[in-house]
Amino acid sequence: MAMTYSGALSKLIEQKQEHVLAFWDELDEAQRVGLLAQVEALDFADVARMRKALAKQVGAASPPLGEFGPAPVLTLAEAGDPAVRELGVDALRSGKVGALLVAGGQGSRLGYEGPKGCYEIGPITHASLFEIHARKILALEQKFNTEVPFYIMTSEANDAPTKAFFEEHAHFGLAPERVTFFVQGMWPGLTPEGNLLLDRPDHIFVSPDGHGGILSALRIRGVLQDMADRGLSTLFYFQVDNPLVEIADPAFLGQHLANDAEISVKVCAKRDAAEGLGVVVARDGHSEVIEYSDLTDAQKEERTADGQLRLLYGSVAIHIFTFGFLKREADQNLPLHVAFKKVPYCDASGALVKPDAPNAYKFEKFIFDVLPDAERATNVEFAREEEFSPVKNAEGNDSPATTRRDMVAKCARWFEECGIAVPRDADGTPTVAIEIDPCYALNAEDLKGKLPANFKIAGDVLLK
Repeated sequence: MAMTYSGALSKLIEQKQEHVLAFWDELDEAQRVGLLAQVEALDFADVARMRKALAKQVGAASPPLGEFGPAPVLTLAEAGDPAVRELGVDALRSGKVGALLVAGGQGSRLGYEGPKGCYEIGPITHASLFEIHARKILALEQKFNTEVPFYIMTSEANDAPTKAFFEEHAHFGLAPERVTFFVQGMWPGLTPEGNLLLDRPDHIFVSPDGHGGILSALRIRGVLQDMADRGLSTLFYFQVDNPLVEIADPAFLGQHLANDAEISVKVCAKRDAAEGLGVVVARDGHSEVIEYSDLTDAQKEERTADGQLRLLYGSVAIHIFTFGFLKREADQNLPLHVAFKKVPYCDASGALVKPDAPNAYKFEKFIFDVLPDAERATNVEFAREEEFSPVKNAEGNDSPATTRRDMVAKCARWFEECGIAVPRDADGTPTVAIEIDPCYALNAEDLKGKLPANFKIAGDVLLK
């Protein structure tokens, strides 16, 4: 039975949040139904956790991090065992590997109105981020004669347009029954006094619960059951803004399996001490990721005897999980991360106020907080230029310009590995645009096996 006004009022009075119904008499029937549904969906156990986290946060200094050291990392020089890679190939061929994409964001920071995954990034084709990721999964299916179920976590804001985009493009060649969309959770914000906010007279302000919210969303939306029904044992996790990611790379899969890990993390050397990557550390026999903002300047700058950063390796949200670990963690409460933000709210008259300064707290869960719960974790180094060039900012670092540059540079290296010269300027930058459809080649080895004899690069190159 749907919640009634009296039921909602009773629930809110108990929680000292009855102001949520302050504009009830001014609402039409549809608005009342929507607001009651929101109240009914609120988990006040979560709100209690938020208040507790808030009480620790407000006016308190950051707690000391305690003793930790650099986490063990399998370096590029140590990786590359063909027998280990074959373990990953066997896992793919067995149909037990799925891909798990976090794609709840909007492209507003890029000046693009719509799901970030719809943003066009292909240097020549203008292929979207979604298309590039989907075509990599299709290429894996074709190359290894297998099926790789593709799970995409959206948000309330972009779920419908994301589904429509995939349908409009015929799922980029993937079988629609193997593409599953599910919506991440939304959490309310709180004022410094611990009160919920309205951003409309008929609506409680909510925002996405963070990439760590994928765990509870997998359980609540029935995705874990779908994974179990498909017999999946291994899930490759990545985020939508990185078109260089090597999805379900057999070598990484192999390392995960060879080490019998519950979670594996790809890490790269930080560009410099100031780069805002969370670093992988070891504490009490377990791996952790410590946020950049939680480290002191001295910890960020600390060096080893040879001048290298002591905390060298950062995580970029490329992981592999065992299904059993995901399922176990889906029932756990991850730590809450609190941020003081500018949150629009309704004043006493019901008018929307957009504050000039932070006025309320948002709460998120981060996926890397599962690391200490893993009995076995593996950290594997990757080359940044090969696998990480996110699209985050409109200009400068991690912008469309730098990402397209890095996509072209990667393809150029493939051609040169095949013995084919690539025109470059005095700085070594390719002077031609190059784009290779993942279904044509996933790596230089694939490319070498497909190029026609006497192939030369004289202008822009598109291989599909």
